[in-house]
Amino acid sequence: MQFPRMTQPRPSEFIPPPECPVFEPSWEEFSDPFGFINKIRSIAENTGICKIRPPPGWQPPFACDVDRLHFTPRIQRLNELEAQTRVRLNFLDQIAKFWELQGCTLKIPHVERKSLDLYQLYKVVSEEGGFEQVCKERKWTQISTRLGFAPGKAVGSHLRSHYERVLYPYYLFQIGGRCVKTEQGEPCENRPNLRRRMGSCVVEQYICLVCGGGGDEDRLLLCDGCDDSYHTFCLIPPLHDVPKGDWRCPKCLAQECGKPQVAFGFEQASRDYTLRSFGDMADSFKSDYFNMPVHMVPTELVEKEFWRLVSTIEEDVTVEYGADIASKDFGSGFPVKNGSFKVTPDEEHYVTSGWNLNNMPVLDSSVLTHITADICGMKLPWLYVGMCFSSFCWHIEDHWSYSINYLHWGEPKTWYGAPGYAAEQLEMVMKKLAPELFESQPDLLHQLVTIMNPNLLMEHGVPIYRTNQCAGEFVITFPRAYHSGFNQGFNFAEAVNFCTVDWMSLGRQCVAHYRSLNRYCVFSHDEMVCNIAAKADNLDLVLACAIQKDMSAMMEEEKELRERAYKLGVWHSQQVDYEELPDEERQCIKCRTTCFLSAITCPCSPTQLVCLHHLQDLCSCACSNYTLNYKYTLGLLNQMFKSVAGRAVSYDDWASKVNKMLKPEREKNDLRALMVEAEKKMYPEMDLLRHLRQIIQEAEKSAAMAQQLLNGKRQTRYRTGGGKSQNQLTVEELRSFIQQLYDLPCTIRQVPFLKALLTRIEEFQARSADLLAEDMPGSSALQGLVDEGTGLDVELPELAVLRQRLEQARWVEAVQQAGEQPASLSLDCMRRLIDQGVGLSAHACVERTMARLQELLTVCEHWEEKAHNMLTARPRCSLDSLETALQEVNSIHAYLPNCLQLKDSVSRAREWIREADALQFGGRVPVLASLSDLVSKAKGIPVLLEPLARLESLVSEVQAWKESAAKTFLLKNSSLSLLEVNACLGFCMKTDDSYCTGIDIKLLSSPSVDRALVLLMNKFKTFVSVYLKVYIKKIVKYVSTISFQDVVFELRKESEKPEKHPKRRLEKENPDVQDRDKIKKPKKKKPKTNKERRREEKRTISPSNSLSDPSYSDDSEEDWSVCSAKRCLQPEGNEVNWVQCDGSCNQWFHQVCVGVSAEQAENEDYICVNCSRKKLTQ
Repeated sequence: MQFPRMTQPRPSEFIPPPECPVFEPSWEEFSDPFGFINKIRSIAENTGICKIRPPPGWQPPFACDVDRLHFTPRIQRLNELEAQTRVRLNFLDQIAKFWELQGCTLKIPHVERKSLDLYQLYKVVSEEGGFEQVCKERKWTQISTRLGFAPGKAVGSHLRSHYERVLYPYYLFQIGGRCVKTEQGEPCENRPNLRRRMGSCVVEQYICLVCGGGGDEDRLLLCDGCDDSYHTFCLIPPLHDVPKGDWRCPKCLAQECGKPQVAFGFEQASRDYTLRSFGDMADSFKSDYFNMPVHMVPTELVEKEFWRLVSTIEEDVTVEYGADIASKDFGSGFPVKNGSFKVTPDEEHYVTSGWNLNNMPVLDSSVLTHITADICGMKLPWLYVGMCFSSFCWHIEDHWSYSINYLHWGEPKTWYGAPGYAAEQLEMVMKKLAPELFESQPDLLHQLVTIMNPNLLMEHGVPIYRTNQCAGEFVITFPRAYHSGFNQGFNFAEAVNFCTVDWMSLGRQCVAHYRSLNRYCVFSHDEMVCNIAAKADNLDLVLACAIQKDMSAMMEEEKELRERAYKLGVWHSQQVDYEELPDEERQCIKCRTTCFLSAITCPCSPTQLVCLHHLQDLCSCACSNYTLNYKYTLGLLNQMFKSVAGRAVSYDDWASKVNKMLKPEREKNDLRALMVEAEKKMYPEMDLLRHLRQIIQEAEKSAAMAQQLLNGKRQTRYRTGGGKSQNQLTVEELRSFIQQLYDLPCTIRQVPFLKALLTRIEEFQARSADLLAEDMPGSSALQGLVDEGTGLDVELPELAVLRQRLEQARWVEAVQQAGEQPASLSLDCMRRLIDQGVGLSAHACVERTMARLQELLTVCEHWEEKAHNMLTARPRCSLDSLETALQEVNSIHAYLPNCLQLKDSVSRAREWIREADALQFGGRVPVLASLSDLVSKAKGIPVLLEPLARLESLVSEVQAWKESAAKTFLLKNSSLSLLEVNACLGFCMKTDDSYCTGIDIKLLSSPSVDRALVLLMNKFKTFVSVYLKVYIKKIVKYVSTISFQDVVFELRKESEKPEKHPKRRLEKENPDVQDRDKIKKPKKKKPKTNKERRREEKRTISPSNSLSDPSYSDDSEEDWSVCSAKRCLQPEGNEVNWVQCDGSCNQWFHQVCVGVSAEQAENEDYICVNCSRKKLTQ
């Protein structure tokens, strides 16, 4: 396996691995420890470790004798625990020793204000090809980058200098290079040791063993180990100065540095602690280190600080750990039978509880109960007293067994674990990252002295899980699961091993693994198997089956080994009871395996033996001299095997039937018969029986669920607002469920119906996909599919989409229906539709419809506001501008009140203009009341009416004239009104009487001629009849001798001067002239009623009010203009046409009275009969 090369220092911040499973058994489950462990094994073994919280209330008393307990803890230097940190420290020790032997003291150089990692520099340079290669290819900048230095700071040159000065000499020494210079042909070892003889005194002359010269004595070094001498400049590399301390020559240096390293292990503390004194020390250390009370330090902070400390060289923190304290010496933390701790009656059940760690290894279901020896740590619990940062390194349990740890009290214990299937991967990663440690200690991981950061292991693909074990909780490790951890503070824990039946095959694999590592065994696996087989008659069936399989493999291997030994010449044999010998006396001298079934000995060394695997490693003697020592003959082993097989055969037959029926390719039969057979024969609970029961329960449950699906009852469990049921199956789950039903080794009658249901669902999905592919399908089709999908009682993703699309379709249709009925599409309706549409999910059709609706709302709001402004504008808007606006409004299909009011106002304005035109150009003189009504009506129309100003002025003039006439012709307290006078005088004029007996002339005022003429002049100027023409005529004729006709004629003549044809029409440009072509003929005067008389009385009392009050317009609207024809036909109707004589009289005649048509009167001159006669006479 290839691992990525680390090019950057890993970050110091520790990232906690994922949590391991935590189980909380019920009281029923808790009553059977191995049953519960077997139940959770399929889950927990995937993480290697798990945590178990006992049911509430399970709190065993602490039974350990605190006063009697004392122990000597281990000393742990944290930066020596971590594998890579220890490699660095070992390297620095070697470098320091190397330079110390040469008389120099190693000083760690600093680069960029931090200590240079000499190990990393040495390792990286070696990976790049060595010092010469790096210098040749100029890779020092690349080296600095790999060491984590920022580029561009010229660090490479400094690194080269430090390497050349400190590490390069050590590199040359390591690769076996010469540390001294030699001249070719002059080997230094053959140079004579020159001596100078002076008299009787022999003086030894020191010469350099390299160059052979004795000169430059001040540069000549003498080895403090062997007294050899060398020049400083002859060494490689040359020494610039003579070392001040002791100096060793290259030969001595090689001898000292070549000594093997002492195996790493924990030292024992010099002090013996009691539990109380250790606790005081532990609490003091933690509170001082974190500067806060121990119970306030977060576990996360302690965890990150621990991994920081174990990975740093600069900080040296030392802690102590009271580990592997034998419970048999000081008592267990759990109460035991006949122990010194006395329990109360309420606590008796803790003594016999299966979770009591003194009982668990020897339960009937435990394999270890068949081992006769008391093995501390495996059958007898060990005690652990921890303090902050005290740790247990990566390891697996002996013989790959289970372990269980209970924390009695104290602060938490943090665990890390890897599953059993990743054990070899973890070992490979650690050997890859720290090969130097495993070279000297191949079984390093079995020494419990090495730890490695879980983050680093996870980076290389090893699955790691963690947990915090609190007081009162169990942690279980599974076979071959590596685990490690540390203590958060002062605590007390207890641990023991146990083995279940499923462990048997792993136990035999572990023995073979130990043999390959030359590691001793804690117990003999073969001895345990034979002890169990000797009790075949009383064996549990499950255990009997497991022993049968394991014993079969053991016998096959033993037979092959004995046959191999016989072929090699080992013919001597003898029976030996190895179980009576201590384990250390029956260990193979090669692999250290504990022998039991057989061993080989030689007379040359009777105390030594080897297993049959290492027969040729015993001694140099011939194999014929060897003796085969055996416990059982193959025949006896075969008999033991048959006994076990006989116990397990019935179960095997039953198990064989079950296994055959559980295979999918077999015919599916009813499994209940097998279950009944197992119950009759009282087979114990085992994996196969549990599996069979689980399958039957699963089949029954599946059948019940299938029936519920078919009945549609599952949806009644939870259904609100048309939503899905709480426990509805998805389509994939239903498909998988049907497949599971097919795979079950029994027939489920509901399967075909479920298959048909699945077919309906698939058809529904296909139709849904087709319908949803449309831009916006109809709501009825969508509703049908929604109803169909809801009835299927399956979680269908399409249903949610269909419901969304249904809401969208209903909204779009509502908008369309509202658009088809503009009369009901108000602004509020549009806003309500928009609010409803805002909550809908996004869709192209919805967005288009929403955009059109918002655009329509914007336009409508704009025109509503504009119409309101136009209706309330001051000055008022013209009719043309309003009509132009209405042309645009008519294109908006919506109900707009202001626009409708605007339209009504325009219609009323048009009608008013038509009435005004009819009144002006209708062929008759307009009546004052009609003008007043027209003016009043115009005030309620919010439109600028151009004739209105002229009409208002005219009405004001007429009102003023009426008031003036009343003052002129009526006495102050006269009981008559102008209307009564006018009616009476009109009758007198028709009879041509000079005096009208219908009225008392004394009641009339006698105006002056001048005043009467002024009134008459004003009357003709306004051309409005006020019923006083006759009255004025009679009065003036009465009071004066002046001819009234002459006056009128002159007035008319004067008033007609600016008009060319005043008799036929009134020019619109002259507001003071009325058109006479269409003067309306008044109706006959009706007899007056009592109500009219009361009105006259009131007018008599208040004549001024009567003259100006427009409410009395019923009779005043009559026009009593006199036709000049001798025989007037008195025509009646809405319109009476008049014609004026173009002769000298200028009199007016009804057209019908003189036989003139309207066309003739318009286009031709008319001359009356009198004027024609006068003209003929002349």
